[in-house]
Amino acid sequence: MFELPQLDLKNKVSAEEWQARVDLAACYRLVEDMGWGDLIYTHISAKVPGTEHYLVNAFGLSFDEVTASNLVKVDLQGNILDETPFDINPAGFTIHSAVHEARADAHCVIHLHTNATIAVSTLKEGLLPLSQYSCFSLNSIGHHGYEGLAVNPEEKKRLQEDMGTNNFLLLPNHGALTVGPTVGDAFMRMYDLQRACEIQLLVQATGQEVIEVAPEIVEGISKQANVVHSGSTGGQKSWPAMLRKAYRLDPGFAS
Repeated sequence: MFELPQLDLKNKVSAEEWQARVDLAACYRLVEDMGWGDLIYTHISAKVPGTEHYLVNAFGLSFDEVTASNLVKVDLQGNILDETPFDINPAGFTIHSAVHEARADAHCVIHLHTNATIAVSTLKEGLLPLSQYSCFSLNSIGHHGYEGLAVNPEEKKRLQEDMGTNNFLLLPNHGALTVGPTVGDAFMRMYDLQRACEIQLLVQATGQEVIEVAPEIVEGISKQANVVHSGSTGGQKSWPAMLRKAYRLDPGFAS
């Protein structure tokens, strides 16, 4: 059996970078546990605090093999900055670099190919206000049309324009993307979007008439969420619990 190279960067990077690595590795493990992975494909990236450098998964590893130490540090051009036996998927990082370049607030970018997000993004009507989960997304959602595999640098500008200031992006025929100021925020936004898409497909599958959430209620959800989170973000409130879950699944991610 092929053995992965064992790396240990814990005492070789700053405390801030190590925490970013632990959070990002945990996110990969949680995405795999949720059943949202796609073998070795799709990516989650996170900014190294205080720098213009980013962490992303090594190409060829499944999400349950990602650790804090085997994440690869790159710049916005996808150049690998540290000594590592691993490469990255250049096509995969094209999307992430486009978002990081245009959105200084997007410290974490999650791009996935789940069945539910592909299905809903490909419907002409897109995401509908059919659940509380959808309301979290509908106030801040964009759409970026499919242009094939993300290897064309010219697509970056169009993706940036379609993303705008939104925190959610549906990619018809392709999947979805969420961003956040922390790994936890981006994760919870993907959780809300995924649940919204799953529920929409279940409702539509009944073939019965639906009850949509009224537009004025959708608009008020953001303010209500702030009250629920007591001034904190959803990611700040939920991430400690998610991190504990990742440790229960396999503490090896934090090595």
